[in-house]
Amino acid sequence: MTKIVIIGGVAGGASAAARARRLSEEAQILMFERGPFVSFANCGLPYHIGGEITERSKLLLQTPESFLARFNVDVRVMSEVTHIDRQEKTVTIKNLTDGSEYQESYDFLLLSPGASPVIPPIEGINNPLTHSLRNIPDMDKILETIATNRPDHATVVGGGFIGLEMVEAFHRLGIPTTLLEMADQVMTPVDREMAGFAHAEIRNQGIDLRLGTALKSVQYAPTTSIASENSGEDEVHQHIQGELTLTLSNDEQLTTELLIMAIGVRPEIKLAQEAGLQIGALGGIVTNPAMQTSDPSIYAVGDAVEEQDFVTGKPTIVPLAGPANRQGRMAADNMLGRNETYQGTQGTAICKIFDLAVASTGKNEKQLQRDGIAYEKVYVHTASHASYYPGAEIVSFKMLFDPQSGKIFGAQAVGKDGIDKRIDVMAVAQRAGMTVEQLQHLELTYAPPYGSAKDVINQAAFVATNLIKGDAVAIHYDEIDNLSEDQILLDVRNPGELKNGYLEGAVNIPVDQLRQRMNELPKDKEIIIYCQVGLRGNVAYRQLVNNGYKARNLLGGYRTYMFANK
Repeated sequence: MTKIVIIGGVAGGASAAARARRLSEEAQILMFERGPFVSFANCGLPYHIGGEITERSKLLLQTPESFLARFNVDVRVMSEVTHIDRQEKTVTIKNLTDGSEYQESYDFLLLSPGASPVIPPIEGINNPLTHSLRNIPDMDKILETIATNRPDHATVVGGGFIGLEMVEAFHRLGIPTTLLEMADQVMTPVDREMAGFAHAEIRNQGIDLRLGTALKSVQYAPTTSIASENSGEDEVHQHIQGELTLTLSNDEQLTTELLIMAIGVRPEIKLAQEAGLQIGALGGIVTNPAMQTSDPSIYAVGDAVEEQDFVTGKPTIVPLAGPANRQGRMAADNMLGRNETYQGTQGTAICKIFDLAVASTGKNEKQLQRDGIAYEKVYVHTASHASYYPGAEIVSFKMLFDPQSGKIFGAQAVGKDGIDKRIDVMAVAQRAGMTVEQLQHLELTYAPPYGSAKDVINQAAFVATNLIKGDAVAIHYDEIDNLSEDQILLDVRNPGELKNGYLEGAVNIPVDQLRQRMNELPKDKEIIIYCQVGLRGNVAYRQLVNNGYKARNLLGGYRTYMFANK
């Protein structure tokens, strides 16, 4: 009889336990969780704080009792594994309720410890009004602080998924909020110009967004409130209240009553390190494609491991629930004699930011530059469904690809409708090894309420294929402010559109007048064409080059340029 011991529940561990039982009724399966809850929806925590998920119980996907009843898995909560003896194949468990210790043997061990919030060594950070959010006890503490301190202002440090979701939660609760982000953008999986749409939305909602600003120190000033509660006998409960004075990296000060640290997470590797398992250069547990660690009897999955990047094949750390669930399933398969391999992580992700969705898959531009990979990019801004049907919203879409082979490196999309659909399609196309040329031929559903006859993805593929074939020559938003005397800007929008912004020094000739007025343009200079989103610019580009002019079209048009500077 195979004995499988799993350290850590939630996504990877719980998936492995359930899969192992489905494959074998004979296996003995033990799962240890040091917290009070197993298999909870940690991605839903901010939404319970904000009130969208009203019932706390909905976050508890399984209990030890339900796991035992359905899967015959022995789940032990409040049980911390403190030591792994690889030679004896045993683990030491500490019961956090009574402090007792005991040992369990294993045939296979699965590490699914997750990741812990990064809390930098900031002066004064350890105080009762500062929280991180990783599990249900964390959530409960935040809710308790909101109830007892009744904050007039909250501050969130970090503009990643958790930080953005917490900002929205506080906004829903009517708590004025400041968001501090040390980088020049929120949502680092997307590039700066795509994050600009999120910046505009965050500020439009009344959030005090401060980019390029870090937290330097915290000063806690407590006040004490004593409340008497009657529960059979009079019990006096003391609630700590107070405020925080935050000193920022620009030496400004900010007063707040609730502080959330959400600057990221790091893999929980203490147990693995102490057991002598190999740790990678990125700080995660090294695994092979079968999810085995450097000890073939020990597997590891989820946020704690270094996995293979789907695009580059290099190690990466991607703390997302989807990869963790798939890895847990495959580890269980392999423990029980199958031969499954993990096929790499694309990092496909989406975040709700008020009315916007921001999503991405694959590599972004920053990562491609860091890895020295040659790439090209295109932008498309078009309607989520037929523009004449009510409710259409603009989908702003960016695609990155190999300028020679057309291999898809990544995609990003922002908008109010149809964002998940487009990035999901791109994730599948990338996984299938499709090129941008092949994306032209995707046949996606079309009816006016749902899509367009030429979908956003088809259109991006048309633009990309034009670049590869030489039918178009691009210029990008980040080159516009550095034009030479040998270049001239041509705005081909209608004059009425210029009131919403334009590029300084541009000549304005509407595209529909260009054939008649082309002689107003010099042939000895390169014409840099732009319109609102790039479509009319391409029409103008073809007219000009077909008449012997040298020209380039601003991809994504004025819209991309404008939001890149938000």
